[in-house]
Amino acid sequence: MKRMIYVMALLCCLSIDAQKKWTLQDCINYAMENSVSMKLAKIRKQSAQEDALQSKSALLPTLTASTSQGGGYSPFDNTAADKVYYNGSYGVNAQWTVWNGWQNTNTAKVSKLTEEQADLSIDVTANSLQEQITKLYVQILYTAEAIEVNRQNLETSKKNEERGQQMVEVGKMSKADLAQLTAQRVASEYSIVESETQLSKYKLQLKQVLDLKDNTFDVAIPTTSDQQALEPIPTMNSVYEAAMAQRPEIKNAQLDIEKSKLQMKIAKAGKLPSVTLNGGLSTSTNSLSRTAWGSQMKNNVGLSATLNVSIPIFDARRTKTNINKAHLEQEQAQVQFDDEEHELYTTIEGLWLDAVNNQQKFSSASASVESEQQSYNLLSEQFNLGLKNIVELMNGKDKLLTALQNKLQSKYQTILSQQLLKFYQNGTIKI
Repeated sequence: MKRMIYVMALLCCLSIDAQKKWTLQDCINYAMENSVSMKLAKIRKQSAQEDALQSKSALLPTLTASTSQGGGYSPFDNTAADKVYYNGSYGVNAQWTVWNGWQNTNTAKVSKLTEEQADLSIDVTANSLQEQITKLYVQILYTAEAIEVNRQNLETSKKNEERGQQMVEVGKMSKADLAQLTAQRVASEYSIVESETQLSKYKLQLKQVLDLKDNTFDVAIPTTSDQQALEPIPTMNSVYEAAMAQRPEIKNAQLDIEKSKLQMKIAKAGKLPSVTLNGGLSTSTNSLSRTAWGSQMKNNVGLSATLNVSIPIFDARRTKTNINKAHLEQEQAQVQFDDEEHELYTTIEGLWLDAVNNQQKFSSASASVESEQQSYNLLSEQFNLGLKNIVELMNGKDKLLTALQNKLQSKYQTILSQQLLKFYQNGTIKI
């Protein structure tokens, strides 16, 4: 008996876990760790780190060891004790670029900036994912609440149809009018099916953004109050100033400008001399020698050092071309920064206008719902008393439904715009 209870409890726990409903934060957290775009961004960062380490190592000298072994045969040399012989050589060589116009140093700095940009690219990808997820999540919340409105509308349609049947039975309504009420009830049922289908599509789109393979995926539907849509909207300038200070795409564009300045220094270094230092240690052995192998290795040791100075005189315009292209890269980096700045301003301005306009629409729609609800309640009473006809009742119901839909739409559009403004301002989203 105890074993059976244990198994049932375990199955119950597994069932609850399988039916987990994902909150907005759950979706964001999962995407940050598991989405393909985030994984690729992290791999690119690791690759940039390797490039930065390689560029930094280029400032150090290189050291190589080498050896060669050979043999020979002198069949006609009657003076040789051994007609077959072998020889070997051994060496260690070092090379160091002492100075080349700081090209290696500046190249290392460029690689370091590229590494920082790769890190910022992760933030750009993360921000883009969070915005996509939030838009879909809010759309799911809107559609879910729209379904509830449609269900309430269906209940009203059913009551009207039942009332119409009663009136037909007592001869107060024609069957043609009843058919209109039936058609309205069927249309309400269709609206629910259509909304549920749309809700399933939004959930599928969200699951695809998450790169999630889970047939049991479902979304938690938090309660959203009308008060959320009426919260104060931050000023556009405050959002823009905060975004300029922290958005990764802006920082990325700024790093491009810094990189272009370093690239200019690297290009101009082509006009300067370069100094390299070479050093080596070598020895050799030969089997024809009567000296022991160890003594040969010692006696034949040789040390060498060479200081090379290379002065560019004519390089077929290569340096001048590099300098001109570096100038163009500087101009391009500045233009791209201005474009990012303008795009950020345009985005924030659009979100701010959407928030303000939809908040005003929401206030107006809320008042309209109250008015249309009172009007429809009065129409229903008058219809039941025979003072209003079927057309007036249906028109009143359609107006009420339209007002409710307008209120819902403006409510969630306001909430979405408000949250995105906060996201641009402080990097957080919470619904």
